[in-house]
Amino acid sequence: MFDAITNLHVVTHLPPPEAAPRRLDQLIICTRIAIPRCIHKYLNPIVLRCSAHSNRPPSPPMAYQDALNCLSSLISSKVRGVGTNRGDRFDIMLHYLQACLGILELEEPISKLKVIHVAGTKGKGSTCSFAESILRNCGFRTGLFTSPHLIDVRERFRLEGIEISEDKFLEYFWWCWKKLEEKTNVDVPMPPFFRFLALLAFKIFTIEKVDVAIMEVGLGGRYDATNVVRTPVVCGISSLGYDHTEILGYTLAEIAGEKAGIFKETVPAFTVHQPQEAMHVLEERSSQLNIPLLIAPPLDIAKLNGQKLGLDGDHQYLNAGLAVSLCHTWLKKMGHSENIHLDGNFVLPEEFIRGLTTTKFPGRAQIVQDPHNSMLSQGGVNFGGLTFYLDGAHSPESAEICAKWFSDTVKKEKEQLDSDAKNILLFNCMSVRDPQLLLPRLENVCADHGIYFHKAIFVPNQSVYHKVGSNTLTTNDSSSHIDLSWQQKLERVWRKAVNGDKRYSTNDYIKDEKSDANQSNRSCNEISMVFASLPSAIRWIRETAQKNRAVGFKVLVTGSLHLVGDVLKLIKK
Repeated sequence: MFDAITNLHVVTHLPPPEAAPRRLDQLIICTRIAIPRCIHKYLNPIVLRCSAHSNRPPSPPMAYQDALNCLSSLISSKVRGVGTNRGDRFDIMLHYLQACLGILELEEPISKLKVIHVAGTKGKGSTCSFAESILRNCGFRTGLFTSPHLIDVRERFRLEGIEISEDKFLEYFWWCWKKLEEKTNVDVPMPPFFRFLALLAFKIFTIEKVDVAIMEVGLGGRYDATNVVRTPVVCGISSLGYDHTEILGYTLAEIAGEKAGIFKETVPAFTVHQPQEAMHVLEERSSQLNIPLLIAPPLDIAKLNGQKLGLDGDHQYLNAGLAVSLCHTWLKKMGHSENIHLDGNFVLPEEFIRGLTTTKFPGRAQIVQDPHNSMLSQGGVNFGGLTFYLDGAHSPESAEICAKWFSDTVKKEKEQLDSDAKNILLFNCMSVRDPQLLLPRLENVCADHGIYFHKAIFVPNQSVYHKVGSNTLTTNDSSSHIDLSWQQKLERVWRKAVNGDKRYSTNDYIKDEKSDANQSNRSCNEISMVFASLPSAIRWIRETAQKNRAVGFKVLVTGSLHLVGDVLKLIKK
């Protein structure tokens, strides 16, 4: 907890001489402006002077980067995955958040929000994105809160499908920050990073008067900051699996119990088909609350009238089905079902189809063509080029789903282009995860579909864990101070999986030709490579593609949404 405020003197001249007595034109006044302590260390002692004859106002003292610096000060750990929600008993957490709601004048407004609340292990963000797009296309003003962000923290807050503008973000951020900074104390300290963002989302959505707020749970459910909503309109739980086990528990029953913490009395709840161990817990919790737990069927592709979902991958039909059920219930409870022409046979209204087919959610089954290595064309046939396939899969189940999506996509593209390509895996995951549950599954599913990787590359993430903002990418390629032991462990797991798979042919590996990249920045063999930095890995991939223009290179980026975000930052530069 830092000190509340420090002060900065801003010196300005009075109005022009003709507007004041002659001898006052040299007079200056000092104004004290409150500057949060969190950004004081970034400021040098300065004096701002405005010309006596200038109408230009002084620059705003609180720029966007200042806000990001303040956000960074709320991140308690410098390593992702450290810490636990389990120490926060719900009654203590709820009491704390209620105090924060009071400070931010949110107690009454939040009770009036028409919330769709979604938890889950896999697909909860996609479900929320589908739901937001559906209701926006139905004509409602929507607010969407998701996590994590890939490039900019403002991605977490969407108004009517568009991330909040910088000006609006700053307006709401500083209002909330100053209120909390003034009122918090030892008993009610400043909220940590995610809780602050959740509170900020509630403030944005209430002031912006959204018709519906779609809130994605950050982690778990029972102790999540979004669970301060006591009367959502409808709740949903997407597919459950093993993730964040060090926090949520090591069995599906424990994990399901945490997720079911978002269920509320009188609030209808939906889920998808779950493993029996998890489903039993969800049903037990709904029975205790005397609410029905309804199973949302996967969306029937025929209902899209020949169109495709906005999000790629067969697994998205499960998420889309859940989103349709949630929106259907929300419309009925809000008294809008007749206006949208929902009938008993549940033929999808045009608004639903338009919403489902135009949904966007970056970093999930996303395909990006490298601007530096575009495809070639000859005789009307496209070939070559460098393409990135990005998916933030980081659990065993999602790794399998990602592998199937990549395999299916690459095979379809091969049929359309009638040309071979080299497949590269670019991978990293948090050290709290078990790579034995991720990499062998990914390798095996791809091989089952006839897709093999000609090289696997392991890199550390570039973004700094404890700092928010566009400047969080480290640019130093030097390996002298970087611990690569985790990446080397990942490489060993991959080599073991590939060496044990008789379907792999050594003739298919990409030979490690000399390149302009710093050789000291990587260790390599025929199967795999470890780079000390992501920029050097991207540079090697691009150089290799440039030297083999007639060959297409397809890079699967997975294992971490943070890695996906880092890659997007680099390839879009």
